[in-house]
Amino acid sequence: MDIFLIRLLQFMLAIGLLVLLHEGGHFFFAKLFGVRVDKFYLFFDPSIWKWDGSLFKWKPKNSDTQYGMGWLPLGGYCKIAGMIDESFDTEQMKQPEQPWEFRSKPAWQRLLIMIGGVLVNFLLALFIYSMILFHWGDTYIPVKDMTLGMKFNTEAKALGFQDGDILVGTDKGAFKDFSADLYRDLSEAHRVDIIRDGKAMSLTLPGDLNLLDMLKTEPRFVTPITPAEIDSVITDTPASEIGLRKGDKILAINGKAVDSYNEFTDQIGVLQDMLTTAKTTADSLKIRTVTLVVDKGERTDTLCTTLTSDLKVGFFAKSLAGLYEPFTREYGFLESFPAGIKYGWNVLAGYVGDMKYVFTADGAKSLGGFGAIGSLFPPVWDWYLFWKMTAFLSIILAFMNILPIPALDGGHVLFLIYEMITRRKPSENFMIRAEYVGFGILILLMVVANLNDILRWLGYM
Repeated sequence: MDIFLIRLLQFMLAIGLLVLLHEGGHFFFAKLFGVRVDKFYLFFDPSIWKWDGSLFKWKPKNSDTQYGMGWLPLGGYCKIAGMIDESFDTEQMKQPEQPWEFRSKPAWQRLLIMIGGVLVNFLLALFIYSMILFHWGDTYIPVKDMTLGMKFNTEAKALGFQDGDILVGTDKGAFKDFSADLYRDLSEAHRVDIIRDGKAMSLTLPGDLNLLDMLKTEPRFVTPITPAEIDSVITDTPASEIGLRKGDKILAINGKAVDSYNEFTDQIGVLQDMLTTAKTTADSLKIRTVTLVVDKGERTDTLCTTLTSDLKVGFFAKSLAGLYEPFTREYGFLESFPAGIKYGWNVLAGYVGDMKYVFTADGAKSLGGFGAIGSLFPPVWDWYLFWKMTAFLSIILAFMNILPIPALDGGHVLFLIYEMITRRKPSENFMIRAEYVGFGILILLMVVANLNDILRWLGYM
């Protein structure tokens, strides 16, 4: 419960900040061009019975704008006078056009008003990344320094990789750290440089590997080899009950020798597959009962234990940070900005490039809603990870909002570009119908994404 609340608080704080600044971008340009803003709300405020849906509201003296917070935490909005938006206020549009309305302004001003939110989100992400680099620097473990090498799955071995190979880089450049970017580079590479048995060599790759398969398939395409050495033991778990302690090494499970923690988790995966076919409680219990051979330094013990229902032993293996010395590059205040811009641009490019997988069956299943997003935040309050995640969400919010879907900023931008090219406005009836269609699409996507979260939580995906 504590972990859930910590993640929830981080999620709400990040989303609240991003929504406020996004809508603030629209608000700034609207006010700049003399457009009246009727409402500025964090979260939505659909009315319930006689209640108007506002948790609080405030309208300053001599101001046309009502500020407030709604009860539905799905975003926020800036209601701009004379604009067809998600409020579907068609009555105002029936009135004669006023000079302080959105619809009366030149197309270029309306365009800036519409892209204001996206612009703020993108610039905010670049600023956050810059400040992260300035304050914390860039700390990572270079892939080429992972001297234990990598472990590869069957698909990778079919391409010529061998367990123990050390990845160096591709024809796209040298690898930095072991992250999603490494998988992305491998998926697009025609050549990969490795070190095998101390010798540099290269392998040929097809250049069109499926990134989603590389990330989702278990075991994964490639993972760094870590020893099956216990770093810490969780209390009140099978591991603590049989006396496992820091420094112990797992040599075998159920008679199957393991030479790394990677191999150990592979064997746990085999048990997981067997568990799905169990028909009775007795079958499940039999699968969960395992025999471990453990090197305790002064002796070797053979221990029997019953794993938890989700096949956990209850220990943490030594991490990469415990195996290798991290490298930290520090940045001065001024040099942090070009570095932050480059970092943010790479994040955006990677995210945009991965969007093609959304339109596949596996990609649709990978869509996540609020639960998936919230789970990306750390289980403890960590300002470095919080700000890094907030910057990433700001990038996503900017990109998603600029998509040419009616009801999103990008839909309005598309219609404005059409108007600027043809010098003809789309009819108000068309805009209203398009807004309804776009809103319906967004609701459908939200339902699918959050349904995926529920199915994953229930264990069906």
